[in-house]
Amino acid sequence: MSLSRIGEAPDYRFSLANERTFLAWIRTALGFLAAGVGLEQFAPDIATPAVRQALALLLCLFAALLAALGYLRWLRNEQAMRLKEDLPYTRMLQLVALAITAASVALMGGVVYAS
Repeated sequence: MSLSRIGEAPDYRFSLANERTFLAWIRTALGFLAAGVGLEQFAPDIATPAVRQALALLLCLFAALLAALGYLRWLRNEQAMRLKEDLPYTRMLQLVALAITAASVALMGGVVYAS
């Protein structure tokens, strides 16, 4: 079903704000993707190759997950606005914070291990 056929069009400012939030999720996903590629390509001395590749793969997979979930969040918010419902709650903020913390700790461990 087309999104434009659901409910009524919300104030364009809300739709644009929802779109900017989606783009912020995409920027974050691109950051994780760049970190994964950069770790694999430009940091050969951090940890063992297997550990480095596993961390790089996890960062890239998390980037893909963020992009997909960012779109789903945009879609649910747009539908809720069109139907004049409350915006759905998301735990993605906690997931992003935990992923950044875990990646930071793992990279710090890799740097200490490489020293």
